[in-house]
Amino acid sequence: MQLFLNGLIRGTIPFIILLLISIWSKLQGSVGTSRIFLFYSLIAFFLGLTSVIYQIKQWNFLKQIVAHYIAMLMTVFPTLLLLGAYTLDSFGDVLKVYLEFNKVGLILFFSSFFIIKLFKKMNVAKRD
Repeated sequence: MQLFLNGLIRGTIPFIILLLISIWSKLQGSVGTSRIFLFYSLIAFFLGLTSVIYQIKQWNFLKQIVAHYIAMLMTVFPTLLLLGAYTLDSFGDVLKVYLEFNKVGLILFFSSFFIIKLFKKMNVAKRD
């Protein structure tokens, strides 16, 4: 339950910030920008909420990765499709968005993985 609450906090904070930006943009008359920030707020919420998957100590790293990917596929991917930033006239268009979703996911995963590894290495060097 504590992990869920941590995820809820992690997701809610950026959600509120981006939602306020969305509302501000709408009040300024920029409906398109407002809509984008609304969808970004949802994506940030999902990312924050599911980030705690990597803190489940009973799960091995592979299980955490798979669970996170499935969660992103069920939340972020449909949000991207509903965003309206992509042409979705055919199955091929949806497939392109899916491939882009996976490409960005891999880039973010490996970037995060190597940054975390670097920080761990730096912390070990400081202790020695």
